[in-house]
Amino acid sequence: MNVPGLFHFAFSLRAVQAPPWAGWVLRKQQLSLPSLPLLQAARKRNSLNLLELSEAELEEQFVRGDGPGGQATNKTNNCVVLKHIPSGIVVKCHQTRSVEKNRKIAREILQEKVDLFYKGEDSDVFKEKKTSEKQKQEKKRRAKENLERKKLFKEMQQLDKE
Repeated sequence: MNVPGLFHFAFSLRAVQAPPWAGWVLRKQQLSLPSLPLLQAARKRNSLNLLELSEAELEEQFVRGDGPGGQATNKTNNCVVLKHIPSGIVVKCHQTRSVEKNRKIAREILQEKVDLFYKGEDSDVFKEKKTSEKQKQEKKRRAKENLERKKLFKEMQQLDKE
């Protein structure tokens, strides 16, 4: 059994109790910048300890993009489909008109996904995602508390007026 088959087999064994990052890694669809808050972490590349990708492990294709853009989208092959052969992870990127920018963005996304695939919960990408989720939950909690305080304050003002 080859290495990619072994990883696929190992993940299929854990399908019953899949870790929270498994679905995110194995999803093979187009990713956009707004749906991935982790790309902010990729901008701080110095702080993350990601696995390096070699060009020999990558398979790259240029296809026609989809979505809004009309004729410019329909006639140009500037959508990049990048596949990491050992892990089988596929990334499709069509965020800009420029092929070079799409290639760069696709490599950054793929590098994060491959790092998450091999390291799992020890990955810096996973830790960054968890901390951002915690910050978001804390912000929601504070907003809810403030709303409750305002309601209580208004109730007390109405009681004072009566």
